[in-house]
Amino acid sequence: MPLRHPGLGVSAASHGADRAYRGSVPSHPEAVIPAPQSSHAAVSRSGLAFAVGAYGLWGFLPVYFIALAPSGPFEIVAWRVLLSLVFCALLIAVTRAWRPFATLLRDRRVVLTMGLAGVLIFVNWQTYVFATLTEQVVEAALGYFINPIVTVFLGVLVLRERLNPTQWVAVGISIVAVVVLALGYGQLPWIALVLAFSFGFYGLIKKRVGPKVDAVSGLTLETVWLAPLAAAQLVFVAMTTGLTIGTVSVWHTVLLLLAGAVTAVPLLLFAAASRRLPLIYLGFIQYFAPFIQFLVGVVVLQEPMPLERWIGFALVWVALAVLTFDLLRGVRTSRRAAAAEPI
Repeated sequence: MPLRHPGLGVSAASHGADRAYRGSVPSHPEAVIPAPQSSHAAVSRSGLAFAVGAYGLWGFLPVYFIALAPSGPFEIVAWRVLLSLVFCALLIAVTRAWRPFATLLRDRRVVLTMGLAGVLIFVNWQTYVFATLTEQVVEAALGYFINPIVTVFLGVLVLRERLNPTQWVAVGISIVAVVVLALGYGQLPWIALVLAFSFGFYGLIKKRVGPKVDAVSGLTLETVWLAPLAAAQLVFVAMTTGLTIGTVSVWHTVLLLLAGAVTAVPLLLFAAASRRLPLIYLGFIQYFAPFIQFLVGVVVLQEPMPLERWIGFALVWVALAVLTFDLLRGVRTSRRAAAAEPI
């Protein structure tokens, strides 16, 4: 399946935690659906519904990709790119948003930045589909569990941010978890690391464009850049193993043609949720997706979970609990500071 959220006021001491958490959520610059002008309770309920819908769909993506067998990862991702472009183009046409999109095309910096974001999300998609089709869904879920911690780590390396002691504890625990998992796997969990780092860098790249690019325009620009690569992949598949679209069954073809909607709809749901919910709600709900993926891998696909893997996952969950505690503490501190300020 990466950046702007409706911000929470945070103190300088908790700013690093807030920024890291913002980058950890698969978020998008600006909601496409405008927030309704209603009571706070109603807005919260609709926002929760949108957020749960988005993360629920992301969580069940492995089931969708498995249903596309015998299509391989190259063909699936290529169709996903091209059909997402078609879906977004139709959406822009229906909403008559061509003029603001054309304005974005004249901004060379934005176009180039979205091209780089496209490369990162392409790596992420290709790795994720490969993991799903090779029965490594549990490791893919691990990648999204450790994504918040990787985002904190990238904040130190790339943005030169300073972490507080609590955040360093979370990073340290996560490093131990990766070591334990590497010993359990007999190698580094490279799928999880590629997913976490590609999405972490994707988040950093998307933050640079800020509110200029909405969810649909962003995905459109990214897929425009990736379209030639996707077309080349389809040609390669056609010349080697052969394309499966239209050759298996009507049901298979319909599912494959839905790849664009399956990609874009959760993004739009999240964009709507991000305008209706505080960051802290999104921070908690984001774990729905990897948790569902984890259950799919363990319960449905019955992937092996030896003791060392359970220990590694437990350490990751402890690190996430530490980060969540730090976020909650920062939010409480900022609220007390805001309440103490003179009106």
